Amino acid sequence: MSTAEKKMNVESFNLDHTKVKAPYVRLAGMKEGINGDVIRKYDIRFTQPNKEHLEMPAIHSLEHMMAEFSRNHSDQIVDISPMGCQTGYYLALINHDNYDEVLTILEKTLQDVLEADEVPACNEFQCGWAASHSLDGAKEAAKGMLEKRNEWTKVFA
Repeated sequence: MSTAEKKMNVESFNLDHTKVKAPYVRLAGMKEGINGDVIRKYDIRFTQPNKEHLEMPAIHSLEHMMAEFSRNHSDQIVDISPMGCQTGYYLALINHDNYDEVLTILEKTLQDVLEADEVPACNEFQCGWAASHSLDGAKEAAKGMLEKRNEWTKVFA
């Protein structure tokens, strides 16, 4: 059995990355807690896997900006985390099951990025690598994602 055929514990490792077409937003997993709370994790893919990627300073700045700005649009955000492959982010929400609202939250958040004139918490006191940021790179990534807003619901080519 090849590695690609083996069922992996991590959901995204079971996704055929050669069949997806970025950009997209897809539900990547759900976990229910012992008290009934449900965490939903979304795969927000900005660039085509294994064909293109975002540069680290842009990823870092976009992470700061989305983490800060998304919470202006929902109090159910748990976390926004960059993917190590540099192609997107994971968004986790608690007790939120409306996919269309997730798209709206993301759209509003990316609009906020375009309107920003600085990266939040971009200093040595609040950030672990404050020298690695790019406001322009974050804005370029946000603009590219927003330009293809009508494609977000189509995961596969």
